[in-house]
Amino acid sequence: MSGVTLIQVPYHLGREGVVLGAGPAPLAAAIGGESIVVERAEPLHNEIYGTFDVMRQVQAAVRDTRAAGRFPLVLAGNCHSAVGTVAALDGDIGVVWFDAHADFHTPDSSTTGFLDGMPLALVTGEGWAELRRTVEGLRPIPQDHVVLACARDLEPTEEKRLAASAILRADSASLDGALDELADRTDTVYVHIDLDVLDPSEGKANDWAVAGGLTAAELEAALGAVVARFEVPAAAFTAYDPSADPEGRIPPIAARLAGLLTEQKVAS
Repeated sequence: MSGVTLIQVPYHLGREGVVLGAGPAPLAAAIGGESIVVERAEPLHNEIYGTFDVMRQVQAAVRDTRAAGRFPLVLAGNCHSAVGTVAALDGDIGVVWFDAHADFHTPDSSTTGFLDGMPLALVTGEGWAELRRTVEGLRPIPQDHVVLACARDLEPTEEKRLAASAILRADSASLDGALDELADRTDTVYVHIDLDVLDPSEGKANDWAVAGGLTAAELEAALGAVVARFEVPAAAFTAYDPSADPEGRIPPIAARLAGLLTEQKVAS
């Protein structure tokens, strides 16, 4: 591993630089190092198609970064960047998903149609079937290869879907056990950190942040538990809205988390 490339994805629902799309740049500035910026390939005809356009460009950026022998650390506005990232990874991989929300809606379960409430379902092969086929390399991650960590703000239809799924749910107390169970199934994981997994007392990542989250120290320890067990070919920090964090408390936390990942990857 020759180094780390920060892949900035400055989009919110296909729109550049607004809301969560404003977050990647300050995260990249705090973390430092080599950085590239993903650009949509096509005009924004509509929100859904534009979002999938972004996913396709993320796939290409992650693929090319890995081909160059570098570790891709994706800094994205929306969590659906994960669709592009996992599509660029080979082999039998799992997912460790840190988030205040489950992101497990489909178009049929959502009452709002909010596309960024659907990425974990997309990653596991549900929803928007024809558009998923436009993302090169995308194949469903088995539900039992996913650990959803510290999600605490779920809608009733989403809770019902999760209860019927094989996804491993964990809080801070049960995370080690869930990771051990996942390690029996795969030795390689994509790590996804929606920064609203943090408790707002640590810094408000976005306007969807809710109480009951992890402290920065707890999240660092949790990430350390992941990298101690698994090979991590790619990771992402997502969903930072600088306007929700006027004191700028979130980027330094992201920089410390990046250090845990990048030290391990560069050493390997």
